[in-house]
Amino acid sequence: MAHHAAGLVRLTKNPTLARALIDDYTTADVTPRQRAMLDYAAKLTLTPGEMVEADLASMHAQGLNDRDILDVNQVTAYFAYVNRVADGLGVATDAYAEDEHTAIRASGEA
Repeated sequence: MAHHAAGLVRLTKNPTLARALIDDYTTADVTPRQRAMLDYAAKLTLTPGEMVEADLASMHAQGLNDRDILDVNQVTAYFAYVNRVADGLGVATDAYAEDEHTAIRASGEA
């Protein structure tokens, strides 16, 4: 998570967003479209066996087409896979990402 949060801060220059996504993504200041994608990704990550066709409805309602939804699905699944491989092999996070994550945690903005 630290590596991804650090990348998000580099991209957005918004440690508050990164902090909210780490703590509770439902509190993050995101668009309804982004929230629909986050809800889907969270459910797919945490309870993949409970996914049903209706889980796509909120993304469709926010204007995502089937290709967009496939992209969300593929990226979510890929990150779940890669993170499990890294965790299972004891791969350590790069030091620069840990330093940035420490800064995010310590930030008064986040």
